[in-house]
Amino acid sequence: MDVQDAVAVVTGSSSGVGAACARQLAEKGCHVVINYAHNEEGARATQIACEEYGVETIVQKADVADDDQCRALANAALEKWGRIDALINNAGTTKFNAHSNLDGLNKQDFLDIYAVNTVGAYQMTRAVAESMRTSGQGSIVNVSSVAGVMGVGSSVAYAASKGALITMTLSLARALGPAIRVNCICPGFIQGDWLEQGLGSDAYQAAKANIEASSPLQVACTPDMIAEGILYFVCGADVVTGETIIMDGGMHLAQAGMSRR
Repeated sequence: MDVQDAVAVVTGSSSGVGAACARQLAEKGCHVVINYAHNEEGARATQIACEEYGVETIVQKADVADDDQCRALANAALEKWGRIDALINNAGTTKFNAHSNLDGLNKQDFLDIYAVNTVGAYQMTRAVAESMRTSGQGSIVNVSSVAGVMGVGSSVAYAASKGALITMTLSLARALGPAIRVNCICPGFIQGDWLEQGLGSDAYQAAKANIEASSPLQVACTPDMIAEGILYFVCGADVVTGETIIMDGGMHLAQAGMSRR
């Protein structure tokens, strides 16, 4: 897909991977809907960075767990540009809780996490699907996690929601072709404030050092690295749908090797 003068909706784009995606799309000439649920200041900063490339943007507050807000987010793009060509389902949430602490999660924790990470992606897909079908092309990229592949991560509920997102990618790829491609990215450890705040500074630095020392590529990914993978599915994979790429410097290979010892 040529994204020059195309329109992309990037959920959760006030910081981190979402902000990096918005900037990289703008650099390629794509108009961008920048979405946030809480961090308006970050969203405005993303907007400024995107508009430096000469594209048009919208900043739209929306909680993807709410279907009406998902539809409003899509409608904002349609009212301004009359089209939506790409959707990056990046918005996510979690509760940090050790997997062995079964009492640390309750039913509502699962429902809240699934509402954003899985149901939110579904609702956003539904909100943009008609426009993409009308135009005859569309690319949707779901941002899952290596947690959904390996059963690791910030909590059992988070890993389960991301695993469900991977499976949903397969279902939607079948259902929405040929006009719409649906693919999935599974990042591992991503450098940034979100993970450092969730883990605590000491645990974050220890995890980063471990990945840089023991993963095959000896790299802890940055938001820009992950965004490059997402843009591959948007811009450079016109015959690819229903696929999942793990982006973690190969750490899942090291973990799998250790588990067999």
